[in-house]
Amino acid sequence: MKEMSNTGLLIIDVQVGMFSVPNLPLYNGDKLIENIKKLLGNARATNTPVFFVQHIGPDEGLLGKGKPTWEIDSRIKPVDNEIVISKRTPDSFHKTPLHEELKNKSIGKLVIAGCQTEFCVDTACRRAFTIGYDSILVEDAHSTFDNEILTASQIIKHHNRILGGSFAKLKRTDEIVFE
Repeated sequence: MKEMSNTGLLIIDVQVGMFSVPNLPLYNGDKLIENIKKLLGNARATNTPVFFVQHIGPDEGLLGKGKPTWEIDSRIKPVDNEIVISKRTPDSFHKTPLHEELKNKSIGKLVIAGCQTEFCVDTACRRAFTIGYDSILVEDAHSTFDNEILTASQIIKHHNRILGGSFAKLKRTDEIVFE
């Protein structure tokens, strides 16, 4: 299946702080990690480039740079040849070297997973589409939190519906094949 040639895996904001929000668990957090670990294992086994995005929040917040909760979750820790991009906005491409790093590796296709569905994952899918990347949103490998209007499950279903087919293809973790 040559569909996945020149593909990169983009993992967005899977940081300790996402699993540390007081009284607000990340929806299906363990399953998210399990699915991202499968994606990582398959990408690494085929030498598919992996790119991590790490959000820098306000110093006093959970994602304040340098705090233990700012670190990428140890269960999916980057290895030496994997690129970590820091960002300060929901847009992984805005004022970051992500686009240049992808171009340097001749990446034209992105497999996207991570946190938070309605913020950084949504923005990455839309921006990648606008820039010209052929993207796959891994429908069971992104997550978020309940809010005052919708449950996390509803948010994820809604975004899969809106993003899938318009800004990215939708595939489940077990449908992703890196070559």
